[in-house]
Amino acid sequence: MKPPKVTLIVSPRERFSYTKTSLESIYTNTEYPFDLVFVDVCSPVSVQNYLQTKSQEKSFTVLKTDHYISPNQARNVGLEYVLQHSDSQYIVFIENDVIVQRNWLTQLVNCAEETSATVVGPLTCIGNPAHQVIHNAGGRSYIKTEIKNGQTRRRIKQSAYLTGRAISDVQDQLHRTQCDYVEFHCMLVRRDIFAQTGLLDEGMLATREHIDFCFMVTEAGGSIYSERDAIVTTDTLGIASNKAGLKAWFGQLKLPDFKWSDLPYFMVRWSDAWDRASLDHLRQKWNLAEDKYFTKRYAGLGSRRHELLIKPVVQFLTFGKGSAWLERQLITLERPLNRLWFNRYAHRLRHAQMSKTL
Repeated sequence: MKPPKVTLIVSPRERFSYTKTSLESIYTNTEYPFDLVFVDVCSPVSVQNYLQTKSQEKSFTVLKTDHYISPNQARNVGLEYVLQHSDSQYIVFIENDVIVQRNWLTQLVNCAEETSATVVGPLTCIGNPAHQVIHNAGGRSYIKTEIKNGQTRRRIKQSAYLTGRAISDVQDQLHRTQCDYVEFHCMLVRRDIFAQTGLLDEGMLATREHIDFCFMVTEAGGSIYSERDAIVTTDTLGIASNKAGLKAWFGQLKLPDFKWSDLPYFMVRWSDAWDRASLDHLRQKWNLAEDKYFTKRYAGLGSRRHELLIKPVVQFLTFGKGSAWLERQLITLERPLNRLWFNRYAHRLRHAQMSKTL
């Protein structure tokens, strides 16, 4: 009996400079046979050249877009292609900054086959060294209807399993677990579900896409599992990477594990505009109250930019001591810069779309 066919759809998370490391990890550490589709969202020329060479060597498909698009839009570019050109039973969404541990895909497929799961996520770790600190091991996420003072409101209830725990400390809990959600960093999905849900919701531009999709799967009668024997790592940026400081100034200025060619997409992908629109869309789509779940996230708009752009600058300027006051001042200056950056992107996109219609 032939094993189920699997196609991986690789799409961008927030940068391009880790593409080679991520792809090499996939091809080195994946024993299970797979096809691969790479969605190239206007990556820098050096990355495009690498993808052209690698795709010829490994016989995978590269789908290019002519402007920046959101993660869900990029996933849909790959998904539409796979649904039209492949008979794969399973589709794996995986982001372009993820590295994988050996046997990861075999474990995901085994879980789906043995449990009839619709969606399976791996144990997703975070930071450097890889495969040590847990970022996501599944979690609870559901909508609770409450009646208060004669008013009915629907609220998201959400909690994560094992987040922030060291793998070495929770060995007794690293077993297959049914849950309400896993994340798009890496997610295996049974192909058949898309006949019921349709494509991913492109109104979810930047955040909470995994929560929305898992709600859709659950509503359609599907089941979701975290397969903790399958291990991947995401987000080698940030505090967990132990590279928070800037190494030089002006001519040699360097962000942690960042290249300057990553910055234009990063600023759009984590823009206040996309973050806010995603939260508004989620709330309206599922008829949810604007409660603490949302007000907390509205207040935190731009937090990813602040973590990876503002904090390293503050650390450098204060010789590693940090300064809450300086951080607040730089955030105040950065917000209008992000709006300007995003508005320029939106203007160029409208112009390009108008040109196509003429």
